Amino acid sequence: MGLWSFVKGAGKSLFGGGDDAGASADTLNKEVADLGIDTTGLDIKVDGEKVTVSGGENLSAEDREKVILAVGNVEGVGEVEADLEGDPTFHTVEKGDTLWAISEKTLGNGARYKEIFEANKPMLKDPDLIYPGQKLRIPS
Repeated sequence: MGLWSFVKGAGKSLFGGGDDAGASADTLNKEVADLGIDTTGLDIKVDGEKVTVSGGENLSAEDREKVILAVGNVEGVGEVEADLEGDPTFHTVEKGDTLWAISEKTLGNGARYKEIFEANKPMLKDPDLIYPGQKLRIPS
């Protein structure tokens, strides 16, 4: 199993805010399903700020990576543990980053930013709406 760190205080708020708000498996499953990813056989467990994703053998490698990012980029989640084939490339957005700048840094050409945008759909709805602490998939 791989373990990925996320910025616990950054991310999409699903819980209504408050210091004691935390992720639940049901809420995270709904978030993944709302993104249009098939959750059949997927098991999401929450232990504090750590989320473990297992099962879902029917998911493609791309969808598995999207599940990791969908649950990890939620406020209150600090780590996601999951089985993945290969070693995915994720990038953590820094203050001042744009998809163009990330594309220049990771793909060697800013004009390829659309590839990063497409690789992160449906989590990203607009290429100009990214935030510091967010993790993005970088296509190979």
